[in-house]
Amino acid sequence: MTEKDTESNCFSKRNKKNGGHSGSGIMGAAYFMAFIGAAVYYISPTTTAGAGFLGFLKALVWPGFLIFDLLKYLNM
Repeated sequence: MTEKDTESNCFSKRNKKNGGHSGSGIMGAAYFMAFIGAAVYYISPTTTAGAGFLGFLKALVWPGFLIFDLLKYLNM
């Protein structure tokens, strides 16, 4: 067996061990649910289409602001 075959066998064994999922699906689902919640939070009080669009954009980038404020709070 070649080195490449050994690497692919190790990879397939790891995937079988954890059910074939790398965990990114759960994180994606959690982010999607958080996005929906943020979109409702930012869009619901708006009265114009422009403000609603701005709320949608805020819902897309809120994790970045969260991390930025966390790092600022921790003085990093």
